[in-house]
Amino acid sequence: MRALSLVCTLNSSPTPSSSQLLSDQVTRELEKLGVTTETVRVADHNVLSGMGIDLGDGDEWPTLREKVLQADILLIATPIWLGHPSSVCQLVLERLNMESSETDDQGRPLVYGKVAAVAVVGNEDGAHKVSADVFQGLNDIGFSLAPNAVTYWVGEAQHGTDYKDLEETPEEVADTTHSLAVNAVHLAKLLNDSPYPAG
Repeated sequence: MRALSLVCTLNSSPTPSSSQLLSDQVTRELEKLGVTTETVRVADHNVLSGMGIDLGDGDEWPTLREKVLQADILLIATPIWLGHPSSVCQLVLERLNMESSETDDQGRPLVYGKVAAVAVVGNEDGAHKVSADVFQGLNDIGFSLAPNAVTYWVGEAQHGTDYKDLEETPEEVADTTHSLAVNAVHLAKLLNDSPYPAG
């Protein structure tokens, strides 16, 4: 079982990132369940905007796309910006959208049978709205969602505390992160054993 986390912080490495931290906590939970994980900070790569699997001119999306196709579980980790997923997250969804027209030999989208989950951080309310936006996009593309497919942390409104600056992980966040991992792995195993029927 393989999982890929696409971290959609606006900051490239090595800048500390709350989205990266929450992603790392999810992948640790997945690894406890025997899943092989890989994390990619999208801002470290030249992902061009536009429609197409490969836009040429140094576009690095094809490399990331191959990682998505090799994974059983895809985690999207995003901060909240002005009540929305980050622009990097939106870019990832737009590039993933091309997968809806790529099918296997039975006519199913290539991402059918893959499980998606979301991690959201911010210093204001909005995690449910952001996860709903990302969920809908991923489901439209063909990913499946397990129960409790999101973990999140948001600070108080009008405050500047970042998740990465907390002294310890809140128990509620740790519990939710664990549930996300357990449910995502369970669903991924079920779909591996019993794929969706051909359209």
